[in-house]
Amino acid sequence: MADEAIVNASGTDTPAVHDGSGGEDGVRRRDFINIAAVSFAGVGGLAVLVPLVSQMAPSADVLAESSTEIDISQIAPGQAIKAVFRKQPVFVRNLTPTEISEADKVPVSSLRDPQTLEERTKPGKTNWLITMGVCTHLGCVPLGAGEGEVKGEFGGYFCPCHGSVYDTAARIRKGPAPKNLEVPPYEFTSDTVVKIG
Repeated sequence: MADEAIVNASGTDTPAVHDGSGGEDGVRRRDFINIAAVSFAGVGGLAVLVPLVSQMAPSADVLAESSTEIDISQIAPGQAIKAVFRKQPVFVRNLTPTEISEADKVPVSSLRDPQTLEERTKPGKTNWLITMGVCTHLGCVPLGAGEGEVKGEFGGYFCPCHGSVYDTAARIRKGPAPKNLEVPPYEFTSDTVVKIG
């Protein structure tokens, strides 16, 4: 309106004159409407995002399977058990002093996936070897954890699918598997209970 001309009674053009109050009120109202619209859009966006993000959270049954507690008090030296962790087999093995010394004798540089037994166990608990029971070749379940199962020529685990052989530290020694059996995250919650996951 500031650029518009109004015609007065004499017929000559005169620029419009404002007292300043109307223009400022118009700007203030416009600013308020803009701020209110942006705020409303922000609240609406949050109202959409919160349920979307919360529905992506794991359900109670998935959280329950995210960790497994195992009582190891009944596992004698030289024995192993199979358990389930995240719907996959896991091997818990109580190594004998002979098995530990055999694993320690192997030159790490000769291994396909070089790791010492100490790197695969917890400090002070070297006799407890906990690994996933899934061959790193194509995902078969190796033998050697159950009573009377074939352990292979290195005394650890033997995969019947394609012949991968693991030693007493569950390290790959022969066959097509590229890596050692995976060690999952775990901790000892007491002398007789281990929590995996």
